[in-house]
Formats: sequence, C-alpha cells, structure tokens
Amino acid sequence: MASSGSASVPVGYSLYLDGTEDMHPTEVINQVEALTAFVRAQQYNLDRVAARGCFSVDYPALVADPSLRQKWPDLETSVRNNPHRVIGLLGMSMYQLLDEDMAAGCDDTVSLSKVPKVVARVQGFVPLTRVRNIKSANYGKLVSVKGTVVRVSNVNPYCLSMSFECNSCYDVKQHTLPDGNYHVPSRCDKCNGQNFRPLKSFKTTKTVDRQTFRLQEFVDEDSTDSGRVPRTIECELLNDLVDSCVPGDIVTVCGIVKTFDDPSGKTKTSNKNMYLLYVAVNSISNVKSGGSKGTSGIHFTKKDYYAITELHDRADTFRLLVHSLCPGIYGHEMVKAGLLLGLFGGTTRPAGSNQDLHVRGDPHILLMGDPGLGKSQLLQACAAVAPRGVYVCGNTSTTSGLTVTLTREKHNDYLLEAGALVLADQGCCCIDEFDKMSSQYQPLLEAMEQQSVSIAKGGIVCTLPSRTSVLAAANPSGGHYNRDKSLEDNLKMGAALLSRFDLVFILLDRPDGQLDSLVSSHIMALHASSSGRSCSLDSSSTAGDTAWDPTRPLAERLSATSADQTPTVPHAMLRKYVAYARKYVHPRLTPEACRALQDFFLELRERQRAADATPVTTRQLESLIRLTQARARLDLREEATAADTDDVIQLVRFSVARSADRLGKSVFTEEELRQLAGQAGAGADDFREFLDMANQAGVVLKRGPKLYQVQSE
Repeated sequence: MASSGSASVPVGYSLYLDGTEDMHPTEVINQVEALTAFVRAQQYNLDRVAARGCFSVDYPALVADPSLRQKWPDLETSVRNNPHRVIGLLGMSMYQLLDEDMAAGCDDTVSLSKVPKVVARVQGFVPLTRVRNIKSANYGKLVSVKGTVVRVSNVNPYCLSMSFECNSCYDVKQHTLPDGNYHVPSRCDKCNGQNFRPLKSFKTTKTVDRQTFRLQEFVDEDSTDSGRVPRTIECELLNDLVDSCVPGDIVTVCGIVKTFDDPSGKTKTSNKNMYLLYVAVNSISNVKSGGSKGTSGIHFTKKDYYAITELHDRADTFRLLVHSLCPGIYGHEMVKAGLLLGLFGGTTRPAGSNQDLHVRGDPHILLMGDPGLGKSQLLQACAAVAPRGVYVCGNTSTTSGLTVTLTREKHNDYLLEAGALVLADQGCCCIDEFDKMSSQYQPLLEAMEQQSVSIAKGGIVCTLPSRTSVLAAANPSGGHYNRDKSLEDNLKMGAALLSRFDLVFILLDRPDGQLDSLVSSHIMALHASSSGRSCSLDSSSTAGDTAWDPTRPLAERLSATSADQTPTVPHAMLRKYVAYARKYVHPRLTPEACRALQDFFLELRERQRAADATPVTTRQLESLIRLTQARARLDLREEATAADTDDVIQLVRFSVARSADRLGKSVFTEEELRQLAGQAGAGADDFREFLDMANQAGVVLKRGPKLYQVQSE
C-alpha cells in the first residue's frame, strides 16, 4: 500500500481524517483495506468518480457484505454513531483506487495533488427518523429524515480553510475552519506572534458552494401528532448537492447532526451557550425527480399488491371506492364520484410530447351549497386519501400562503418559501371556505390552468410548479343557495375562475321525509357504534346490495340498497390504490370514446344558444377528456372506452343540471308566453291580466323589453 511520509499511514490520511479520531494506525490500515476491497468489488467508473468528486455507497450492501462484516464486526454501529470516521475511511478507500489508477497510467510517480478528493454519499440509510425526534442525543450521529422542502436559500461560498499572514514575520499559515466557524490562529509557529491578517484570495484558501434549506416533517394521515404544528429543521448542502431541490419537493436526506450558534445569543445580556441543531447533508434523494407521479414516495409491499389486485378484480370497484371515500357522510354518491375522479386525475401531456402546449391532466372540482351538508368533511377525506394532499381554509389563507413568498434575509439574501399550491405539487390541494378568499382569486388563475406559480419581486423573477388538483368548497354569498340567481351571483366569483373547474356540484338542503329518515338513522348508527362501518372486502358482505349492471344509470349503480351492508376500504389502502393508479396507469381514449365526447360537447354548445345558458368553451371538452381518463384509471385500464365516457357524461349532466338549477329554458319573450297561454286555453285579455299579476307577485320578472324570466319555486 502506498504511503505518504510513513509506511504505516494510508494514502490520504491527513486529507480525510483530521487527527481527532482516537485510532491506532494498525486499525486504520485494516479498516481501509477492508473498505478498499468492498469499493473495488462495486466496479465504479473511476473517471466518472474523479470528474464528479463523489460516489454513492449503498448502505444495505455495505453492512451486508460478509467479508466486511468479518473484518469489521461493529460496522453498522460505527456508521450510525461515528459517521464522520466511516465516511472519511470510505473516501480514503476510493482515494487509494484513484491513486493506483493514475499511477498505472503514468510512467513517473504521480503527485498526490493531482488526485482529487472524493466524498462518499451513503444511500438507503435506515431507519427513517422523524424531525421532531431529532434531539441533542443525535448530535454527531447519522440520521435519515424525510420531509417537504419549504424554504431554500441562495448558493453562497463556504470557506473550509483560509491562509493567514503573521503581522510580525509575514509567515503564511493555512488554518482549517471546522464547520465554517471563523477563527484566527492562536500563535505563529516562527515568532510566536498573535496578530494575523486573513488572506481571502490566497491560492491555498479553499472554498466550496453552500446552500441551506428548511425541511418540514412529512406527517401521514394516521399520525397521532397531526394536530400539532409541523416541526422543521435546517439542512446544509455542499459541493455537488447544491440546487438539488426547490420549495415543494419531498426529499429524503441522509446526514450528520451538527450544531451552530443561535443568532439570538450574540448580545451581552443573552445566554451564549445556546445552539441550534442542523443536518449536514451527506446524500439527498428527491422523490419528485424520481418519477413518482405524485405518490410521495409510497412503497408497495406484496400485501399491497394483493389488495390492489383484489380491488381491481371486483365488478363494482367504482361503487366500492365511492362508499369508502367518506363513510361518515351519507349519500352524495355522485359528488363523491366526482371527487374520486379528481383524485385519480387524467393523463398529463407535457409540452415536449409532439406539441407546443402543456395539457394538464389534473381536474378541478368545486362543491357549493347550503351549510351543514358535509362539504368540509368530504374535502378532509380527500386530503387524507390523496398520496399528497394539503388542506387549507380560505378564510385564514393569504396570497403568499397559497402561492410562494420571497423574503429578504440578512446580507440581502433572498429566500423562497413555498405556499399550499406549491407544497401540493403532483397531488391535490383542498381549499375550504373558498368564498371567503375573494381577494386571493387572482393568483389561482395561473396556478389552476398553467399549473405554475410565478413571482416577480425585488428584481427576482422565478416560476415554481403547482401541478395539483384544486378541490374547493364554498357557501353561497347569502347563506343559502338562491335558485333565482345564477351560479356566479351566488358565489360572487368571476367567470374566468369558474370556467377552470371541471365539475361544479350544488348541494341543496331540501326537506325530504324519506332521505331525512335515512340520514338521521345513519348518524344515530355512527354514534351508537364505536367500531363504525365495516372495512371488509369480502364479496359475501355485498349479498344484500344490488348487482353491478353497467346498463343502469350511474346514480342507481353507485347507490346501495342498504348502507349497513356496503363494505368500505380503509383510507390507508385507498391511498395506496390511488398512488398505484397514478404511478403506473396512463389511459388513452379509444376512437369510440372520442366520438361520444365530441357529440356531447356539440350538444352542450347547441344548448348555449339560450339566453340564460351557462357558457361552454373548449375547456369543457378538455375537462371531459380528463374525467374520462380518470374514470379508466380508477379501474386500472390503459384504454378509456365508450362506457367510461357514458359515466362521465352522466356525471357532467348531473353537475350541469344542478349548477344551472334547471335544464329547461327560464327566459321567454312576451310572444312565447302568449303562445304558451294560448295552448293552455287563455285568451288575450286573460293573458295580459295574468302577466301583470305574475309580475307583481314576483313569479315572472321583467328582464328587458318584452323579455321575462320565470322564477322557480
């Protein structure tokens, strides 16, 4: 083995180990030899390693290597409790191989200065540690943390070592700055002088790129701490790791827990022994850049695949998922079906796929109606079921809280902080109390159609992705939905924003004896039973339900004869099913489905000729395509057939009928009313008297010259 200065010291010892490790030279040699054999067996491309300055080490393969475990029995403990030493020895092992490779390619002795320093990046370290569990006991240890990036700083130079010149003898000394803490040498080696001048531009001063970001813990829907404020921790990126994430990314970082001085403890009166923990990142894995398609890095086990197969093999998968979305809310099967299609989404076509424009595949759904009908519970259930869901309330949200914020920190450094729409990228953003955020509607126009959020402030112009489905719930402006007013008047929302919603459901609270009896019985059953509804997928439990007949109307197929006998899927399993479909299934329309959608779109355009009709644009045609693809994805099919189109058309008809409040005509001319009165046997004098009385009673309102609107009951 080559050496530097001593035969007992491996090559690169002073470069990778700073001498603080209490290690015998023989122990170092044995461990480096064992790690060198392991690294050589991995067959790395040495030229690529030298160019990149780093190489990846698979943690499971490292601790499972039989030869390495024999020579280093406590390797797994050493990686966890003394990572600086193990990572340094891994880098030293690769340094040995690079030194041998460069020496083999030259006739003369290769100078060690030509061999670049490489860093070992540990990948796949387990188990994951929650952010709230990182305490002082983790200081100096290796941890793996998963979370969402909420704040990213600029890239700045970071000084590792600096040269200092003695003011007395002018001797230049290179001084190491551990963890970036600036301090001058205590004494000159030649004249014992204590005054030094820093040489920031000297050739031996070493700097690297540095970037910090704030990681927010990733809370699952079944977490017991979901009601607490999410914890955050600062993370540090160096060298090649900078610019590896942006706000909104879900990342898994592996690094060493270190401390830095609390900035609030710099005054004379404050406590000066206060420190804050941070993670010096060794490796980072970006979930979104790995092609997870909005699955938040969900991993599937064999049991998950078996359960997904069982769900897929059922004939009534659609009805089963509809009743599993929010079992606590009785009825509203068509509304739940629309929300499910919003969770699954259609096929996104990026701008580079043989076209110039980006076509979004995420539908937007709006629930509007009288209070007390379970709109908020439906949205919370969607946020829990979605692989990546964010639930916010519109009355407490600001424009910055929904989009992105650009803040200026010390030294005029700008930091980006992600909002709800950016954090929900490749997922769904559930916005409750949508009618209470009238001043924040404008930023949603870009986010809902272009699926991006732009910001221009202080000379900084940037764009962040917000590829999300917006599921919103709103109450009418008057407290209750007024059937005599249009949807825009009830919601006080502009037509530009309203047209971006693929489906708009109107929930009306009308007295119905039979329905009220079923709802009250369902609520009493929920309060009387502590276990709630069944979560069994046994096919025998559906014996009391009607058989799944594709020829029947969609509303009848989704409803069950007995709510108590309808099985449900647990939210955790439903979340896995949605993630699996979004990741692996990408449906395309068949020619029959295309013709059916085109005919229905032309029918809607023909209906627009009425004076009170809802405007229909090409966005509605794209909405039909997205919903049809989502219907096929729900059944894990790669082709969207005419049957899927028929279900979507029935769902859209249900939505259009409720949003328009009636499919028939409501605005008539005086001549049309006279003809209707004549068909009923009324004469001319009787018609004029009837029209005056109806106008005074408010049943018929005059909208213009010889133009009247018939009010609904």
